[in-house]
Amino acid sequence: MHLSELTHPNQLHGLSIHQLEQIARQIREKHLQTVATSGGHLGPGLGVVELTLALYQTLDLDRDKVIWDVGHQAYPHKMITGRYNRFGTLRQKDGIAGYLKRCESKFDHFGAGHASTSISAALGMAIARDLKGDNFKTVAVIGDGALTGGMALEAINHAGHLPHTNLLVVLNDNEMSISPNVGAISRYLNKMRLSDPVQFLKDNLQEQFKQLPFLGETFTPEMERVKEGMKRLAVPKVGAVIEELGFTYMGPVDGHDLEDLIATFQHAHKIPGPVLVHVSTTKGKGYAIAEKDQVGYHAQSPFNLATGKAIPSSKPKPPSYSKVFAHTLITLAENNPQIVGITAAMATGTGLTKLQEKLPKQYIDVGIAEQHAVTLAAGLACEGMRPVAAIYSTFLQRAYDQIVHDICIQKLPVFFCLDRAGIVGADGPTHQGMYDIAYLRCLPNMVLMAPKDEGELQRMVVTGINYTDGPIAMRYPRGNGYGVPLMEEGWEPLLIGKGEILSQGDDVLLVAYGSMVHPALQVAEILSEHNIQATVINARFAKPLDAELIAPLAQQIGRVVTLEEGCVMGGFGSGVAEMLLDLDVVVPIKRLGVPDILVDHAQPDQSKADLGLTPPQIAEIVRTAFFSKQLAAVSS
Repeated sequence: MHLSELTHPNQLHGLSIHQLEQIARQIREKHLQTVATSGGHLGPGLGVVELTLALYQTLDLDRDKVIWDVGHQAYPHKMITGRYNRFGTLRQKDGIAGYLKRCESKFDHFGAGHASTSISAALGMAIARDLKGDNFKTVAVIGDGALTGGMALEAINHAGHLPHTNLLVVLNDNEMSISPNVGAISRYLNKMRLSDPVQFLKDNLQEQFKQLPFLGETFTPEMERVKEGMKRLAVPKVGAVIEELGFTYMGPVDGHDLEDLIATFQHAHKIPGPVLVHVSTTKGKGYAIAEKDQVGYHAQSPFNLATGKAIPSSKPKPPSYSKVFAHTLITLAENNPQIVGITAAMATGTGLTKLQEKLPKQYIDVGIAEQHAVTLAAGLACEGMRPVAAIYSTFLQRAYDQIVHDICIQKLPVFFCLDRAGIVGADGPTHQGMYDIAYLRCLPNMVLMAPKDEGELQRMVVTGINYTDGPIAMRYPRGNGYGVPLMEEGWEPLLIGKGEILSQGDDVLLVAYGSMVHPALQVAEILSEHNIQATVINARFAKPLDAELIAPLAQQIGRVVTLEEGCVMGGFGSGVAEMLLDLDVVVPIKRLGVPDILVDHAQPDQSKADLGLTPPQIAEIVRTAFFSKQLAAVSS
């Protein structure tokens, strides 16, 4: 059977090991070709090909439900659930999503882009099944990295308390999340893998068997299974802990041995109550370059499949915001031992790997545990340290209560650095940084700022480090800066709550925040071609707003447009409107940003065009809203 003929996962039923191995090779080939062409997550999916095939051969997917944690590793799932022929559109506009989406396929039973949710969701489905008197299997597939997230542990704790609720948890253990895992759980799994009995058996068992006269150099399949069984007997530690929590433990199983996987899953389905199958896999399996560099090949931009190297850009690009942030932070931290950088398993994405390399004592990775990261930062701040929590905008949402309760109420000086704020592209709705302005702006004691470019970002890093009156947050976009000159040191902090005028005109006031400042200047140029002169303000701060600057100009000019790369509801523009109303400045105002919709996966420029947020579109909106009479006169 060719993979293109596989339109339903139940077609795997009855296939031989040899046939499944052929499909596995086809999955890896398509996986590699697609990601090399258009980019995407590479290592996770390559590591679970056999796991996916074996699990699905033992299930009836017309009834049974599989919940994949995060979805990084679900590319094989997508290919064998009717999406092979469209898989080349992965992460492209109107194409196959990079994560699971309930609206994309009936086999995507639960969408996710944040880790550690699968066991909770699967347990909820299992409880609902039992309450309705239904009968189907429920499986959660979760990575060992996701076990560092509190939700996964809470779900295990709850499931273990329900001995009559059938639930299968498959632990995909590849020793990685995006970067190498951290924490006691990861260390415990590694200790189990590398304990003396395991190492002894791994290194010596085969040689010992070979000395037996009736075997010699040959190994029968039966003796192979005996060998694997003896290895498992030598590692009861992790299983004992899982069983103490109320689960039946099975494993570890070789995640690339189809025969062993199928037999294990078939057995697991027959055991009542919660069951955990521990599967050892290799991230990037089948592509030697990805196996060797599991961090670098977790996800990739388009690359040369033969060499593994990224396809070079046609022209050099300015440094990314993340890189400039990291470089600036390291420069400051070298002279200030109180500065501590904190990441929640995103060291590479936030640029903090450089801090780890240069100043390891001033670097903390808490694993996939944003809530813990924030309250940890609070504890550091209590003792006079300068914690810098570098977390993606979408992931900081997970720690909202901690921001409110542990940081803002206690007015602790924690510096939040929100990477990937705004429209982020191909990862889709779960990763768009749409809401941080709105969800942080309403919190007492919080200061919000956003740089117009990478040069201003340097000054804002200094501002955030120097600010000690309470929490302060800086948002900045994914991708490269504008190529403005950068300084190596000597940055001056900004005055809190003070913006700047970038251009002056009497016809319309454009108040822009962060990544929309440069587009606002382009809008002003377009408007000037139509004899409309705009004043452009770089607000710098969403809270506190520079009322002394904005309000008089709004009153004088009489037409206001706000621009932000975030949700309009409750966002920056709402703040400007509220401020003007509170000061009795009643003028027409147009708020431009992301409306009350989810932004799907696409290139950022495509999304902005769909949302009407390109400079020509904004200029047209301004002309239509405020200068319709002039337009009518020109047209007549």
